[in-house]
Amino acid sequence: MTRIRKILLALLIVFLLLVVAAFFLTRGDTANVALEDVTGTDPTLEEPNAEAIPTVQIAKPVGWAEGDKPVAAEGLEVQRFAEGLDHPRVLHSLPNGDILVALTRSPASEEDGGLVGWIADWLLTRAGAKGDSANQIMLLRDSDGDGVAETSLVLLEDLDSPSGIAWKDDILYVANHNALISFPYSLGDDAITAKSTKLMDLPPGGGHWMRNIEIHPDGDRIYIAVGSVSNIGEQGMEVEEGRAMIWEYTIENGRRRQFGAGLRNPNGMDFSPWSGELWTTVNERDMLGSDLVPDYLTNVPLGAQYGWPWVYWRDNLDERVEAPRPAYLIEYARRPEYAMGPHVASLGLVFPREGHRMGEKFASGAFIANHGSWNRKPPSGYNVVYVAFDDRGNPQGKPIDILGGFLNEDGTTKGRPTWVEWAGDGSLLVSDDTAGIIWRVVNPEAEPAAAIEPARSESLRPKRELRGDPRAIFREEDFAREVAAE
Repeated sequence: MTRIRKILLALLIVFLLLVVAAFFLTRGDTANVALEDVTGTDPTLEEPNAEAIPTVQIAKPVGWAEGDKPVAAEGLEVQRFAEGLDHPRVLHSLPNGDILVALTRSPASEEDGGLVGWIADWLLTRAGAKGDSANQIMLLRDSDGDGVAETSLVLLEDLDSPSGIAWKDDILYVANHNALISFPYSLGDDAITAKSTKLMDLPPGGGHWMRNIEIHPDGDRIYIAVGSVSNIGEQGMEVEEGRAMIWEYTIENGRRRQFGAGLRNPNGMDFSPWSGELWTTVNERDMLGSDLVPDYLTNVPLGAQYGWPWVYWRDNLDERVEAPRPAYLIEYARRPEYAMGPHVASLGLVFPREGHRMGEKFASGAFIANHGSWNRKPPSGYNVVYVAFDDRGNPQGKPIDILGGFLNEDGTTKGRPTWVEWAGDGSLLVSDDTAGIIWRVVNPEAEPAAAIEPARSESLRPKRELRGDPRAIFREEDFAREVAAE
């Protein structure tokens, strides 16, 4: 066989392999359950359908036409706050009204991922997520109050895939993919030239590279969300050391500890105005079909364990996981509070704050950006939703669309909502990373809202000294409960 024939035969084999791969990638699992049924406090969880090849349905970003904009909920208006940005993701509002935005993508990798890595890169490129990272923090300023940032400055550059941003007491905190760092920064300054101070190393890169941060309302602690490398620990649990969890860093003495674990990919974080507890959005595992597993919104008490990778939704075993399961994991794993829906990719999260102007209808709940699926048929997410909370700070009902219209009927997408943050004038800002736009959403008729009153509860009444049968000092309703028959 001549050399030319060998080359042609090799090219033919490669072509046939690509055709076979494309065939399988374009099939996949179609959802059997309505998306709404896999949301809320009591989602429907179908039997798992383990996939050797993931379901793939990527919405290719095509951008917004001039003058076009998302569809806002009734009573709300939306406009462009800033545009022409290079992949804007995390937003942070400063006390003086300036807005900071991280222009960022995943860190460059020198590892050869083989065929799987090549396919993953192709999928991410098609979804608009690949490319060189700008590695900048931009400062946006709306000085004249018309809802459009007329000032756009590079505040910081030469970072390393930055995402999380926070400010307190003339210190700006930034989370690169591999470290928590800080800079001296006075409000109103247009640039930072000082060198950074490293506060804490973070597990670098990995499959989930974003590192969001949130400062405790007391101002003395920082919380850092770190996602997993893998889907279900298939690369070994050694590479997951320090990942799939939220860390707590104490500013005064540099102490750090694991705050909550078993969270495959925690993202947005905020503190509940009702209870003061930390809440987060979490992206759950893939390749169990289009109906599983729902991403979720939940509180994270100190020491909480949510079961990844061994279990999901508290007590559902993932039989694919090969790593030995810790003893009694199911007994102490926590059930998430609220299902956002399978594969919606929930990212940014904020609770209402004093002065917001979203109106009474949206005055008591959480605002969440769903980045959108790449592995569900039909697609899910691609919207900003509102989750209502009751007077005691518990989520209820179903998600309500605040901002939609990102998906086109032909399966392409104009953009992907990524983060949410309050502007100084009470409007809600939404970053759209693939379109390079920051959207501003507001109810123009709404007055600035009052702060939510924290939920208060009375302590249990003291019991008198125990004598005889201890049940005698309790009312029956204090301890009676139904117990399932065995």
